[in-house]
Amino acid sequence: MPSFKIDTSSALVFVATAPEPKVKNFATGERSMNQEGKPMSTVGLLVSDEGEGNLLKVSIPENGFPEGLTPGMPVQVIGLKARDWENVIKGEKRSGISFSAVAITPAGA
Repeated sequence: MPSFKIDTSSALVFVATAPEPKVKNFATGERSMNQEGKPMSTVGLLVSDEGEGNLLKVSIPENGFPEGLTPGMPVQVIGLKARDWENVIKGEKRSGISFSAVAITPAGA
């Protein structure tokens, strides 16, 4: 499925939840990997732009963010993309939008 770039250049972005390992298989604890074979993590971001705020759960390579990201910290998001998905889970059709980024850096860095 195609992905779409999201422009955050005029937005205020804050860490909502600290990065945590992204799990592919909860039964085995297997980590999700990107196409380059790097482990993935997820981080919650609050994106505020044009008077509207959204909480996004963003997948990011483990080497794409510095240690010490904490809730409330202002950050910049590099390469934010959205992709729609659809899947059948336990016989139930589900769909949504997933978000990924190349990197997250402290604001002003």
